[in-house]
Amino acid sequence: MAFVGELRVSTKEREQIIDITKGVAEEVRKSGIRDGICLIHAMHATAAILVNENYDEALKEDFIDFLKKQVPSGVWKHDKLDGNADAHIRSMIVGQGQSVPIKGGALALGKWQGICLVELDGPRERTIIVTVV
Repeated sequence: MAFVGELRVSTKEREQIIDITKGVAEEVRKSGIRDGICLIHAMHATAAILVNENYDEALKEDFIDFLKKQVPSGVWKHDKLDGNADAHIRSMIVGQGQSVPIKGGALALGKWQGICLVELDGPRERTIIVTVV
């Protein structure tokens, strides 16, 4: 049987990476599932979920800078509609979801790994669905 939980995250900047590992881990704990898989999904077309190092703030800044260089703002057809095509494209590249194994009732992450919400068109209130099976 699956468990479905939800996290709400308020972002403060247009582009921002926020560690949500503790919130996801709490949803895994509430599920009572000891071994399985955790699916983390951002319910937004201009946000993404990332699993990577969450310790060094400079790495988060480097990743945002990388996305800005790869996908510049203000040059896309969709910008005529609402000016955020870069956020949509960046979200498509990173992806709205990730899966993490559950082992012994805990997220099976490496020492430096964490789960992060990548805000690409904030500030906004974001909803993250956490499914544990």
